Amino acid sequence: MPLAACNSAWPAPGKLNLFLHIVGRRPDGYHELQTIFQFLDRCDTLHFEVRQDGIVRRIDPLPGVPEDHDLTVRAARLLQEAGGTRLGVDIRLEKRLPMGGGLGGGSSDAATTLVALNELWGLNLSVDRLAELGLRLGADVPVFVRGRAAWAEGVGERLVPVNLEEPWYVVIEPPVTVSTAAIFSASELTRNSRPVTISDFLSGLCRNDCEAVVFARYPEIAEAQRWLSAFGPARLTGTGACVFAPFATEEQARAVLERLPAAWRGFVAKGLNHSPLLDRLSIKD
Repeated sequence: MPLAACNSAWPAPGKLNLFLHIVGRRPDGYHELQTIFQFLDRCDTLHFEVRQDGIVRRIDPLPGVPEDHDLTVRAARLLQEAGGTRLGVDIRLEKRLPMGGGLGGGSSDAATTLVALNELWGLNLSVDRLAELGLRLGADVPVFVRGRAAWAEGVGERLVPVNLEEPWYVVIEPPVTVSTAAIFSASELTRNSRPVTISDFLSGLCRNDCEAVVFARYPEIAEAQRWLSAFGPARLTGTGACVFAPFATEEQARAVLERLPAAWRGFVAKGLNHSPLLDRLSIKD
């Protein structure tokens, strides 16, 4: 079977958690969640060069992340084993999404690696199988594999596609990195929120249960949320560090971004219900 083109660009979009409720804790220590994932048109970009010798390697170093811990390398090796292929790959990552920002960059990079190499290696594994593999890498990976905005429950792996408004978002990146593990292990974290419905979300009755803990531990994030709240309903995504607010038009969002204090970083992005990764799959090189 001929391989697809080996050297090409594949998007790894960011995501927002439009709300995040923690409704319980399982015996294994994992938390039961409710959330909605929506994608952003701001993406990391991955490039893959198929190798014939079975070696999987990262071309460019990612600061603070050893190669064996890199989710793209782990995803490629996991897929290599599951697919029984003798092919390898060189992986190059162009990073635009902040690390530790709650935008799902690492999970998205892993998902794009699974989806792209399934195509480039000619494995023909199903989307369900790729999502199963993704879950072994992280709870957020399956939603990126499936590529649809979704209502999520469980640890985030039980997904129901949803069609939402696709506003423009202002996203602020405070100059801190948040440890998800540290926030979820905090004794003061709310773990008994009442389960909600999509109607509750649409009525504005939802929140992010992690905000109180994150804001107390990271005053820079609390300050960014307060500043952005002057322009619209601002919220933490995931465990942070990024905060976001929706706007009806790109012009409105960019007008707010222009007022961002000089010491801060931020960007404007379009909310998407359909991942650009799915669009990339339909392009034949």
